[in-house]
Amino acid sequence: MVMVAAIVALATGWQWLLVPIAYGFVARAAAGPTFSPLGRLAMDVVAPRSLGEKRPTPGPPKRFAQAIGAVVTTAAAVGGLALGWTAFANVCLGLMVVFAGLESLAGICVGCKAFAVLMRMGVIPPETCEACNDIWSRPGVTRPGASA
Repeated sequence: MVMVAAIVALATGWQWLLVPIAYGFVARAAAGPTFSPLGRLAMDVVAPRSLGEKRPTPGPPKRFAQAIGAVVTTAAAVGGLALGWTAFANVCLGLMVVFAGLESLAGICVGCKAFAVLMRMGVIPPETCEACNDIWSRPGVTRPGASA
């Protein structure tokens, strides 16, 4: 949905669409999908009907990715709508098309990958995401040699 909204904003010049896009990212970063209309749609409608393997991601990496989206889209909204920096807003929208497209079409969460790198570097403490540290604690994952 973010990718589609960003494409529409780029194609039409409707930079006002940055406001609901930014709100969605801020809401998801702060409280998960609870207060985000797009988050609720994704969790309640799209995910249950999606084809293919379900690969749930622990909350902290997803919230980190949502926080990055919140910063980028809020900066784009302020830049584009308040300051008239159309080119800046369009570059930010282009980034959102790329990253949201990778997430929705290929299942690649770039923010989650960045979170993992920062954890390995010690920038993010291990206790921030216990599930990230222990892949065996994830649903549907069985330790080698253990019965399923």
